[in-house]
Amino acid sequence: MRPRQARPRLFQAMIDAFSLPDLRRRILFTLGILIIFRFVAHVPLPGVNPEALRQLFESNAMLGMLDMFSGGAMRYFSIAAMGVYPYITASIVMQLMVPIIPRLQALSQEGEAGKHKINLITHWLTVPMAGLAGYGQLVLLQRADPPALASAAALPTVAMVLAMIAGTMFLVWLGELITEHGIGNGISIIIFGGIVAGLPEMIGRGFLTKGQMGGLAFYIIIALITTAVIVIFTEAHRRIPVQYARSIFRSGRMYKQSGSTHIPLRVNTAGMIPLIFAMSLVIFPGIVASYLASPAGADPNLANYIVNLFNPNAPLPIGLFYWGLYFMLVIAFAFFYTMVIFQQQDLPNTLQRQGGFIPGIRPGKHTADYLNAVIKRITWAGALFLAAVAVMPFLAREITNVQVIQLSSMGLLIVVGVVLDTMKQLEAQLVIRRYEGFIK
Repeated sequence: MRPRQARPRLFQAMIDAFSLPDLRRRILFTLGILIIFRFVAHVPLPGVNPEALRQLFESNAMLGMLDMFSGGAMRYFSIAAMGVYPYITASIVMQLMVPIIPRLQALSQEGEAGKHKINLITHWLTVPMAGLAGYGQLVLLQRADPPALASAAALPTVAMVLAMIAGTMFLVWLGELITEHGIGNGISIIIFGGIVAGLPEMIGRGFLTKGQMGGLAFYIIIALITTAVIVIFTEAHRRIPVQYARSIFRSGRMYKQSGSTHIPLRVNTAGMIPLIFAMSLVIFPGIVASYLASPAGADPNLANYIVNLFNPNAPLPIGLFYWGLYFMLVIAFAFFYTMVIFQQQDLPNTLQRQGGFIPGIRPGKHTADYLNAVIKRITWAGALFLAAVAVMPFLAREITNVQVIQLSSMGLLIVVGVVLDTMKQLEAQLVIRRYEGFIK
């Protein structure tokens, strides 16, 4: 007889995780918060015309992409239509402002108390950003043909904007509950839940297409290859060796001891932030021009041409301008944001204060120059990777001719990043309890 095979590593780790009461409670708490998020995402705002809203989403590819991130909340125009993205925007603004504003820089150096104050400022900054984003969405619905809002009066508009602000802040609160009592980064888990919730419907539309099954299969292969590449580049890093020398007084004598470790410099230090910055810039002219464009049936004006030029679904060769600009902006922002993060870490001075040094490199300015040169070299790989992932939906659409599935590069990056981060946190919890985890 053949010996009974052991359970696969992943399934065994899941069984181990659920066998621990505190870890099981954290996992179930996270799932419960996600269920609450899905209920909130289907609470619609009053005064919205569902049929006009459906026509607007069918004619506007940008809204369809944003709807995927909200898990369908924008398509139904619920109180959670904006998701947690105003909070993400506020967090990015605060990260950029900390090294510029002296007061914020001083707060960042005050330990946990300073971080708490910066987090509080970020929450307050989220409120006006959510209000502006919500009002912009209402204006877009009011200008649609036919109008998707039943009334454009001041009082209903204010009430809807306040409801959308409350929905965003409620989701931020749910995310923080997950971070404190659940598993993983709460805000990322909320975004992850919104993206995954929209996948079944999108995949179903793809399989219902007739005559494109070959293209659909190739599309799925491209998506799987892209996911594997994202995993590789997300985990890739360059190890910089570091040695520490310290003196120990023992038995009336001074002894020198040395230890070695390494600094992991990530190839993709910037994460998905360059994609967010670049997309914000390339869609902004089209959004502004859409407010000024001539209505359907009228002679087109300059705004109509700008709308077509900055349309992600524009046919070739017009589409090359949009995606080419997107490609270049992602590379530029990858270098910009990586250098901002790297300067904030201040690794050369930290090493010098702790008595560490890179073998063969003198401390101080020489160490700073060496680390800057290394981070710039490896950032080229990360920037080109992000840019390639950014234009992947365009390439997949042109190669396979499948139009019904809208595979988002940011969506893939978020999903893969959240899954890896959550698995690592579960791994840490299991390793502490001497269980074999998910990751080898």
